[in-house]
Order: sequence, then C-alpha cells, then structure tokens
Amino acid sequence: MKDGIHPNYREVVFVDLSNDFKFITRSTVQTKETVKWTDGKEYPLYKLDTSSESHPFFTGKQKLVDTAGRVEKFRQKFGAKTGKSAEKSASKA
Repeated sequence: MKDGIHPNYREVVFVDLSNDFKFITRSTVQTKETVKWTDGKEYPLYKLDTSSESHPFFTGKQKLVDTAGRVEKFRQKFGAKTGKSAEKSASKA
C-alpha cells in the first residue's frame, strides 16, 4: 500500500445511544472521543442513533422516536394544507 493515501483503519467502539449497546469492530470512521473498553485498552468512540439492537426491523418492536417534536411541527406546517386540498377535491366531485 502507498503511504499517505489510505484512511486509518483501526478498532473503534460503537455505542447505540438509544439503549447503550456497545460493540467493537474495525473501521475508518473519524472520531474525536475515546473510551476504555473491557480489555483495559482505550479505543476511539463513535456514537450511533440506532443499531441492530434497537432498530425495529431486527427487534420486531415498533418504536416512535420523535426528537424535538418534529412530527408535530410537520403537522402544524402542512396539516392545514392537506385538509384544504381534500375539501377542494370533494367539492369538485
């Protein structure tokens, strides 16, 4: 391999923030934080929103994650528009 053209491929700890599930694997992901693993060594830390331990496809459980009320903001912004367009369609028929 040529020097200086490949990313740093090393062991990284990934943590699922929704359920605190942690695993270690090799990756080229860039991180600023580190964490001490069970073997006593310190590894780079990468935080995930979801992993196979928390994703509904793998767990079989449906879970609604609405951070900062995004669904409600969407309904406030576009909810009235869908209601008006439905009324116009009904009155034309």
